Amino acid sequence: MTHTLIQDCAATAIPAGDALTLTSGTEVFITQTLGGNVTVRTDRGLFRIAKENSGAIGGYTPAAAEVAGVAGDFSEAAVWAALKTCFDPEIPVNIVDLGLVYDLSIETTATGGHAVDVKMTLTAPGCGMGPVIAEDAREKISHLPTVETAKVYIVWDPQWTPQMISATGRKVLGLE
Repeated sequence: MTHTLIQDCAATAIPAGDALTLTSGTEVFITQTLGGNVTVRTDRGLFRIAKENSGAIGGYTPAAAEVAGVAGDFSEAAVWAALKTCFDPEIPVNIVDLGLVYDLSIETTATGGHAVDVKMTLTAPGCGMGPVIAEDAREKISHLPTVETAKVYIVWDPQWTPQMISATGRKVLGLE
């Protein structure tokens, strides 16, 4: 379904990762809404519109599941659940099931809070969306209760391969 932007809207070009503004009146076709962010196609290419800017898309109302956060007490499981709400804007599989998350470290801080460090990779080394995806993950982790610091590092070792996709991810992508 085609929508029209009802106001100027900050967006990120896919796959370059360049920030830009899509102007009011631009026609967009929504290709993905997973994780709350919106991937749209225009006559100029593919773009990611962050959830906080999705109100600029005329006639678009996000489903409750698209904006829901991770609720409850802090736990390692809650961090993994938060990471599962992060998506590559071109692939309908979360970053955990894509096999992009390599390491998760949680430390208790001196004040009893938590410091969370994540090491993740990308499907391709030249992907300009890496910082955007990493920031999405960092932001979602930082909103968990008692998280004082959240850092997400992009690493390249080991190199990602499609074999790292989970059984769930493979099913979504039609690989099994």
